[in-house]
Amino acid sequence: MRMPSLLKPGDTVAILATSGPCDASRLAAGVETIKRMGLNPWVMESCRAKHGFLAGPDCLRLHDLHTAFAAPHVRGIFVARGGYGAARLLTGLDYNLIAANPKVFVGYSDITALHTAITQKCGFVTFHGPMPASDFSNGADPFTMTALKQMIFKRKDYVHSAMLTNPPGQPLTTIVPGCVAGPLIGGNLCLLAASIGTPYEVDTRGSILFFEETGEDPYRIDRMLLQLKQSGKLRQAAGIILGDFSPQTLETLRIPICELIATQKKPTLAGLACGHTSPTLTLPIGREVLLDATAQKVMLLPFCQASVPPKLPQI
Repeated sequence: MRMPSLLKPGDTVAILATSGPCDASRLAAGVETIKRMGLNPWVMESCRAKHGFLAGPDCLRLHDLHTAFAAPHVRGIFVARGGYGAARLLTGLDYNLIAANPKVFVGYSDITALHTAITQKCGFVTFHGPMPASDFSNGADPFTMTALKQMIFKRKDYVHSAMLTNPPGQPLTTIVPGCVAGPLIGGNLCLLAASIGTPYEVDTRGSILFFEETGEDPYRIDRMLLQLKQSGKLRQAAGIILGDFSPQTLETLRIPICELIATQKKPTLAGLACGHTSPTLTLPIGREVLLDATAQKVMLLPFCQASVPPKLPQI
């Protein structure tokens, strides 16, 4: 698993929309935040387009994504917002082009479809992190911005071990004790479940599976977890991390956690501050991590130890 070249002040980053259409005022505020980070934003056409519930037709969103990866002057890519539509692009992606041009790629929620496909088919780390037209629009909180910059900007200590630490007052909870290492994969639970049975199916074998969700009733979360369980994805994972599930709590999710997750007897932690929440961490998808559920710690391992999950056979 390769690490893309990280960013430095003055770098140009593309802002594009792979899913839902952007609100102009929220996008403008997000662009200003990108500038305050010391980066030069290039706002692409898909950010200004609308095609029903999509940010322009598939061909436009694909064009922007391919252009951003191919452009030599673009050092990173921020997806403007989530919504719906990223999975529609998977059959049209030029994976050889993307693999030949690994770049910092940031987004979450619906962007989970792209994280999964890129890490598994192109072999480089992507970043589950905040987006300009949603999380930056009201001025992202200091914790969120610091966590993001620590992941995507060049630092002398980036190759060393580092803890993924929650904001103060947000403790982690042990569901199943144990300690295990593996590449971090996952993202939004709905998108992970929707990938099952497709050529872009999430591969959890030997991995630390992270998932989060928002605005879903407990029975719907149970249904998605059941799909992961019945397809073997929970059993094949080395460990499990639950992110934010607002407005649900561990108590309201007690049945699916106890009956679907804990029964897998994998080291499991809950409550990682990542997902549709603020403040939020940025996670390096594909990078090797140590999950110590007993000690309630998640640590990035030195990058030289990173690995890529085995590839699924094509369907």
